[in-house]
Amino acid sequence: MSAWLRIFVAVALGLWAAGASAHKPSDSYLTLTMPARGTVLDGQWDIALRDLDFALGLDANRDGAITWGELKAAKARISRYAFARLALEAIGRGDRNRCTTELTDLLVDEHVDGHYAVLRFRADCGLRPVELAVRYQLLFEFDPTHRGLLDVVADGHQQAEVLSKDSPAVTLNLAAPGRWHQFRDFVAEGVWHILKGYDHILFLLTLLFPAVVRYGRRGWEAREGLREAAVDVLKVVTGFTLAHSLTLSLAVLGLVHLPARWVESAIAVTVLLGSLNNLRPVVATRRWVVAFAFGLIHGFGFASVLADLGLHGTNLVLALVGFNSGVEIGQLAVVAAVLPAAFLLRHTSLYRRAFMPAGAVVISCIAVYWFVARVTGASVG
Repeated sequence: MSAWLRIFVAVALGLWAAGASAHKPSDSYLTLTMPARGTVLDGQWDIALRDLDFALGLDANRDGAITWGELKAAKARISRYAFARLALEAIGRGDRNRCTTELTDLLVDEHVDGHYAVLRFRADCGLRPVELAVRYQLLFEFDPTHRGLLDVVADGHQQAEVLSKDSPAVTLNLAAPGRWHQFRDFVAEGVWHILKGYDHILFLLTLLFPAVVRYGRRGWEAREGLREAAVDVLKVVTGFTLAHSLTLSLAVLGLVHLPARWVESAIAVTVLLGSLNNLRPVVATRRWVVAFAFGLIHGFGFASVLADLGLHGTNLVLALVGFNSGVEIGQLAVVAAVLPAAFLLRHTSLYRRAFMPAGAVVISCIAVYWFVARVTGASVG
């Protein structure tokens, strides 16, 4: 087997496993509201129809579309499945009661990434809680990466938390929200989102791989010093960060809204163009401009996590700053993992004449697959 072919196979195997499974992470949106008086919580739980269909088989006739009739027929099954995986406990002064939940209505709503079943319910806690304990287990048996985005409104305060398989439970002080805990949760969510966002990572790699080389008459040639490569990476990462931070903020604040399918399809195009530019460079020097321009699109993709939470005021600021900080931490982790190895290998012909074109070809194929799947609706995200 030739050296070029060995490199191609290694790159293909390394990237295809991540690329083929890239999708918008599975989230649900759980809102709990405590009225000014009484012991009964009002709840709304938005769960993606695609997730419920996977868990319960809602598409009875298997035609690829879930009708209102099919959803309504499965109302009792949905209620049993969901509320068996949600435990609410009211904690008072010396007392604690398990809240009993009752579904009051089943509706359908559209989020940025598709249609969701809306479960409206009441939770009778038997006492007015000072603290509320929430334990969340939805979909973890099928998708360990699923997240429950929790929003609690009580006593004039709003709190948001992220519930996952690793952290499925939280206890909230309704009178004195734990702001640091909320900020920390969204930082972790931002890190997780970038590391699970294979399309964002592949786009970043298309910008990082050429940082240790330059394109000349003989093709890709090694840069001599680390400083030159580091400056190039700094410009690229700064451009990407500024751009996606801008559009992430605009989308979460509700100032700009774009359909999820458009955004995710456009992200696939940015990955494709970035990889093709490594195969035959059109933009060889001012790549930070490409990073900024395409980063604007990626910001809308990041926003899908927060846009539907409906946060306001301090909670919105904490979630937005925390999540964006987490994205940057995850991004820097990718840079720290890739750049040293690329710099050490930059003088080798395998890196310049095999890895660079092979990586570009593989990433291009993955990007085309994503684009077709997202445009046709075979995959959302």
